[in-house]
Amino acid sequence: MTALTIHHDPARNCFETHVDGRRAELDYRLDGRIMRIHHTGVPRELEGRGIAAALVQTAVDHARTAGLRIDPLCSYVRVWKQRHPEAADLFE
Repeated sequence: MTALTIHHDPARNCFETHVDGRRAELDYRLDGRIMRIHHTGVPRELEGRGIAAALVQTAVDHARTAGLRIDPLCSYVRVWKQRHPEAADLFE
């Protein structure tokens, strides 16, 4: 797969990318300095390409740069957290 272009839209509280004309997204809400990630969505026909992982990595990178903590309300983000102990310091 080619490199993804992931766009952060802070007005809509989401990170998104488009692949093969389909939108994949990670939605969050800010609660003070906590980014509460509540949804990661990838269309079924795009699953298995690492798109969700790239969205989460981008959100984690943003949180680190912005000095935010992450509350992983989304089940996928909780699994991602277990697989990436190097980011454990950011999670609630």
